[in-house]
Amino acid sequence: MNNVKKISGVVPLVVGKNILLGLQHLLAMYAGDILVPLLVGASLHFNATQMTYLVSTDIFMCGIATLLQLKRTALTGIALPVVLGSAVEYLAPMTAIGNNLGWGYMYGGILIAGVFVLLISGLFANLRRFFPPVVTGSLITLIGFTLIPVAFQNLGGGDVTAHSFGNLNALILGGLTAIIILVFEIFGRGFIKQIAILIGILAMTLLAGILGQIDLEPVNTASWLQLPQPFYLATPKFEWSSILTMLLAALTCMIESTGVYFALADITGTTLSTADLKRGYRAEGLAAILGGVANTFPYSTFSQNVGIVQLSGIKKLKPVYYAAVMLLILGLIPKVGAMATLIPKPVLGGAMLIMFGMVGAQGIKMLAKVELNTNNLIIIAVSLGMGLGATTQPTIFQYLPNTVQTILSNGMVIGCITAIILNVLLNRNKLS
Repeated sequence: MNNVKKISGVVPLVVGKNILLGLQHLLAMYAGDILVPLLVGASLHFNATQMTYLVSTDIFMCGIATLLQLKRTALTGIALPVVLGSAVEYLAPMTAIGNNLGWGYMYGGILIAGVFVLLISGLFANLRRFFPPVVTGSLITLIGFTLIPVAFQNLGGGDVTAHSFGNLNALILGGLTAIIILVFEIFGRGFIKQIAILIGILAMTLLAGILGQIDLEPVNTASWLQLPQPFYLATPKFEWSSILTMLLAALTCMIESTGVYFALADITGTTLSTADLKRGYRAEGLAAILGGVANTFPYSTFSQNVGIVQLSGIKKLKPVYYAAVMLLILGLIPKVGAMATLIPKPVLGGAMLIMFGMVGAQGIKMLAKVELNTNNLIIIAVSLGMGLGATTQPTIFQYLPNTVQTILSNGMVIGCITAIILNVLLNRNKLS
């Protein structure tokens, strides 16, 4: 009887601890994840109803994608403590395709990208030698720095053509958001430090609400329950340049995911086999297909959660399972998604400035470990130059066909292709 009492007392305690640890994983990725639907929805001029659906369903699909990656099956699941969220690598391609060709072509590209990842998972798992740190470091640096202009656009209010763009109120909101995040990043400890971005966003959104700058109508009109609906926003359409752009984004996403897999494997003391990598890639491919059907996004491993595993020392899967279940529950409540749409654009801009800058800094950190000989310096210099150049001056390709412009105006894609080709040409003796 005493043993029974002891067990009955321990079980709730263990469950409660796992729930808190799962909540920590969820909070660490939540701010970063909702940025992608908010940015895409704003760029494509979604109305309040469409935006609420996009955010809510995206949260739900994050839970589905995470479960696919946690549970090891014969075909999918790397079975490491990882949370999946909207892949930032697809952000620029999706907005470019959605604006230039239409939403349907964006979702068609997502579907094909998911199928592509599924099909090449075995081949890609055997091509690690083509993605050394000089390539992955250049790519991650580009991912961060090519998105900085998006941060500044939101910091000024979102619409660069508006007369109010860059007004003092917007700059104060965005600037204070960045300052709060920095204060908690510098002086915070443990869990508080991990959710510094979320604290900054919530604090300044609350201030904006107090100042009467937030309209609660989207929350009031949102329903309490909604299931994901196939092709709710657009029916997929297919066109070669949009598909190619998304395939290139998929490759860059797979490269970054590989780095996250090995980082987690190192922390947890796991040895990853080629078969493990295949299952990891397949899980992300299947998640992208489901995202395309639900009219959301492709999903990939979130590097933010690697820090939580490192910091907490908790290397088990159970807390992440709890995080996935919480994402599923939150995603079924549109009012939660509608609340995320209330965040003012300048507040998002201030947060993005820190987040995207940190991604770029992580790439520089990777490049610092590379042997900086002439060949590697050329790879870094040219790939960064091409990527940043295409991002800042996309009109240089204005006389080319629209389909070609869709590909070449994406700095991340151009930089990635450049880095891979130059690495093959200049470091071919190291590829065998």
